[in-house]
Amino acid sequence: MQDTLAVVLAGGVGSRLSPLTDDRAKPAVPFGGKYRIIDFTLTNCLHSGLRRILVLTQYKSHSLQKHLRDGWSIFNPELGEFITVVPPQMRKGGKWYEGTADALFHNMWLLSRSDAKHVVVLSGDHIYRMDYAAMLDEHREKGAALTIACMDVAREEAKAFGVMAIDDEHRITSFIEKPSDPPSMPNRPDRSLASMGIYIFDMAVLQQVLKEDAENDASSHDFGKDIIPKLIPDNNVYAYQFGDEKGRVAKDNYWRDVGTIDSFYEANMDLLEPVPPMNLYQKNWAIRTYEPQLPPARTVSSATGNEGIFINSIIANGVVNSGGSVQHSVISSGVRINDSATIVDCILFDDVEVGDGCQLVNCIIDKHVKIPPHTQIGLNPIEDAKRFRISEKGIVVVPESYQF
Repeated sequence: MQDTLAVVLAGGVGSRLSPLTDDRAKPAVPFGGKYRIIDFTLTNCLHSGLRRILVLTQYKSHSLQKHLRDGWSIFNPELGEFITVVPPQMRKGGKWYEGTADALFHNMWLLSRSDAKHVVVLSGDHIYRMDYAAMLDEHREKGAALTIACMDVAREEAKAFGVMAIDDEHRITSFIEKPSDPPSMPNRPDRSLASMGIYIFDMAVLQQVLKEDAENDASSHDFGKDIIPKLIPDNNVYAYQFGDEKGRVAKDNYWRDVGTIDSFYEANMDLLEPVPPMNLYQKNWAIRTYEPQLPPARTVSSATGNEGIFINSIIANGVVNSGGSVQHSVISSGVRINDSATIVDCILFDDVEVGDGCQLVNCIIDKHVKIPPHTQIGLNPIEDAKRFRISEKGIVVVPESYQF
């Protein structure tokens, strides 16, 4: 893949995930007990043979940069491999990135310096597994200027996506960003074809269209709103169906934009299904991350004789359950659960301590929180709302290092 450059967009504010994003970039938010959200995109690159990667950062990027340093310093520059964090270079008169296309235009000099013929543009804040190599093969075979990964979704859901229409050869004939009345698929009036925000560009085409877009003061400098509609009339722009039989990933068709507290919570809970909709256990597609050296998780009897219990939960290394009961929850590294505590339908990030007799239900507890004994969270919405954010579906979020 030496003729291909991957660019991961990882600079979004992620305000809908607040308070989880109050002090970290959205791609750096912990997920699934041991991962960060960006690990899924980077793992897809690794297993797809894409080892020339630029990660474009912007807001609150320190924890993301630290994670990439600790967990992803695996590429060999002597073989032309790299993963490089690129903050805004202020090459446009001191401006920040003003849209997805503008983020790439800011870094046109990096694109020009590479000898890549193709550019894979990815988002760093989605949860999915995908073999980009299969998509790249199809892009080359068709001589495409642009290939867009897509999936079919319910028409009502499609209002949140870019929606495309295609002909019999999968050539895209129209593209509408977040339409109020999404066009349906042929012979499927209840479904629409939605963009996943995964693009493969011909390098020369990308450079030309970015330059033209930057000179247009009326543009919002966004791929979905400006770049893609401009390319469709005069270029070969194709749709690539996600989740078919192509590529080396076991077919699971799972893709989630975890942009809200509720979608983030539900994606974590998906991992607890008897047969999870996304298979983390495919041996030749292991999700890579940084994991500190910690002892194994354990349960232990408390001083009162209660046994630590885990039921249908994900448990990371370093967890100690001393007489507590955990059910249908995701427990991250270094968590300590004390006597008679009950935790149901929760997500606990690293180094949380749950005091004796606590009751936690339907909540997310961010890192380094020490919950005093007999505290109740998730049982009384009126009291919870005085201290914490509560999502539309009732998930209570306790921010990092909160002091009770």
